[in-house]
Amino acid sequence: MPPHLVSNPPNPWASHHVELLGEAPAAALTVYEEEAKSIVASNDSPDVGFRFSVNPYRGCFHGCAYCYARPTHQYLGFGAGTDFDRKIVVKTNAPALLDRELRRPRLRGELVAFSGVTDCYQPLEASYELTRACLEVCARHRQPVTIITKSALIERDVDVLARVRDAGGVRAFVSVPFADPALARAIEPFAPSPDRRLRAIEVLAAAGIEVGVAFAPLIPGLNDDQFPEVLARARAAGASRAFTVTVRLPAEVKDVFLPRLRDALPLRAERVERAIRAQRGGALNDPRFGHRMQGRGERAEVLERLFTLQCRKLGLLPREVEDAYRPPPSSAPRQRLLFGE
Repeated sequence: MPPHLVSNPPNPWASHHVELLGEAPAAALTVYEEEAKSIVASNDSPDVGFRFSVNPYRGCFHGCAYCYARPTHQYLGFGAGTDFDRKIVVKTNAPALLDRELRRPRLRGELVAFSGVTDCYQPLEASYELTRACLEVCARHRQPVTIITKSALIERDVDVLARVRDAGGVRAFVSVPFADPALARAIEPFAPSPDRRLRAIEVLAAAGIEVGVAFAPLIPGLNDDQFPEVLARARAAGASRAFTVTVRLPAEVKDVFLPRLRDALPLRAERVERAIRAQRGGALNDPRFGHRMQGRGERAEVLERLFTLQCRKLGLLPREVEDAYRPPPSSAPRQRLLFGE
């Protein structure tokens, strides 16, 4: 089913499921504003390159079929399919909450990621400007930041990113998992084109912002032949780092990704599914810590070596190098720091 028509897998947390009779209607955008209770989330997964993250939005307009965050929308009573793409929750008080959180000692010197779940620069950010306001808070608090996005909207904020860079440190990653624009449009229907994202890397690099490229996710049998071109073009645009993760299809994500794949690429869909299962021990997801983001087996090992060799050839550093920032020394009196002021 085309991604712009209403389609949601059954929500395991709901007591009922609506089956559409006849043709599905268009999935219209609905925006929900909320006063969130907290804004900094933490995790202890060894698979994730950060402990703390900020998500100003729930759901994501980009509509990427493989997005691992889709099941989180079900806790809100929504679906993991087009509800995730078109029922967007906006945390209107995110900057104020972050300012309050950064006045406490637990984040001092720790890296904060924008965002761990959904894209902090999705289209609604153009009008709400919550990510920009949060970054301004980080600049005031000398807070080190890392960002990952598929959106060229990040270009708007090069001025505030420069202030964050000078105050605490900033690194941005632009996710470009496809070189082929038609394939990208089929799987990431409402994200900017690969060319536009590579242009964003160029703009950030020209502004003096350290920027890398994320070839994520790597989908065996679908895009694993495209990372050499993406890495080369990203390096030419000014990227200094690169990383990749293998696709995983937990819970209802598989019920979004596989039908989209069959609709868009019926002749390749079965082969791609077999390749994913081959790297996940016959399953579509391996939830164990230390295994979630990496494939296994001969093909996965070969792809990892080729990716690493290509990065070395181009002079692209891995994400893991110097992941922990440390902010410049504060001018606040030592006694005030002791009490977290």
